[in-house]
Amino acid sequence: MSLSVAIVGGLHADARRATVAALLAEVPGSVVLHHDLATAVAGTVVRTVRDAEGVVSAGEAPLVNDCACCALREDLVPELRRLAEAGLTRLAVVELWDSVEPKAMAEVVAAGGLTVTSVITAVDPALVLPYLGNGDDLAERGLAAAATDQRTVADTFARQLEYAPVLAVVDSPEADEEDRELLAQLHPTARRVPLAGGGSALALAALAGFDVEAAAAAQHPACALLPAEADAHGVATLVWHRRRPFHPARLYAALEDLTCAAARSRGRFWLADKPDALLHWDAAGGALCVESAGPWLASLPDAAWEMVPPVRRAAAALDWHAVHGDCCQHLVFTSPGLDRDGLEHLLESCLLTDTEYAAGRDAWARLSSDFDTLLEI
Repeated sequence: MSLSVAIVGGLHADARRATVAALLAEVPGSVVLHHDLATAVAGTVVRTVRDAEGVVSAGEAPLVNDCACCALREDLVPELRRLAEAGLTRLAVVELWDSVEPKAMAEVVAAGGLTVTSVITAVDPALVLPYLGNGDDLAERGLAAAATDQRTVADTFARQLEYAPVLAVVDSPEADEEDRELLAQLHPTARRVPLAGGGSALALAALAGFDVEAAAAAQHPACALLPAEADAHGVATLVWHRRRPFHPARLYAALEDLTCAAARSRGRFWLADKPDALLHWDAAGGALCVESAGPWLASLPDAAWEMVPPVRRAAAALDWHAVHGDCCQHLVFTSPGLDRDGLEHLLESCLLTDTEYAAGRDAWARLSSDFDTLLEI
């Protein structure tokens, strides 16, 4: 019997446990592996393996370099291989600890020669907005995976949500149409499986198949599948796309207002003083992360294009401009009560004026480099 591995994660712990229980009940020959990182302060990570009847085995994995996630990585693949070699398990469900992100674990499992058949994030719709708006550090909530973990609740939840192609959605009596619409707009391409009466659908989703490389490519800001324009049930998504660079000083001055304008915003952007750099915008919980994601393809010599993944070249070709190539602003803002007109006006005011734009790249390079601190240049 070949072993399939489904990864189930999410900060909504009750929803995650309900999802795992549904899979155990629905898929014969399934087991769940869980590493409890809450015990890491004592120097170990507790691992349990259980089936529908209860705990099958338990053990401890020592910390690796004082990192609980490192211990998980070192221990998970050998345990999965042991299950595979025994030949008695059809589906191994890896239930991630609260703040562990599925992308890293899916890549660890695949690199270990095992077959990931699904990544599922469990969600309570009533908790989506509260978690997206929570700028607390994970450490403040006792959810940090390492002493050096500086992530927040909001950005961790956003990545858990957006990486998974399947969302297991619990039937929450506190959730309303706005909550469900927010979830739908944040990740419109996800398959949303309701847990209420959805056990068989969830089982099929857990065994459907998963491409780890394609999933990683879909997270790159140059080719991420960002949400589309939408407006329903009090929730709106604004897609803002322009072919003119930002003035660095005006954009920097507007960062706080732009970051707080929506529950979630992300995408790629273009600064006049750094015209060759593709910059990543990632905001949630009132906090913004700005990173360089390498050069725009238009900045690369033709010979370097062969080194770029095909999905990146394809994404650029679909949005290629005769003058600027793939250089652009492509930002997406999603939120209940979104002030679309005010947000668009603020974004437009941050672009180069006609006079500044006409001055050309030599003049752009002399503009103030306000983003150097954020980009650690």
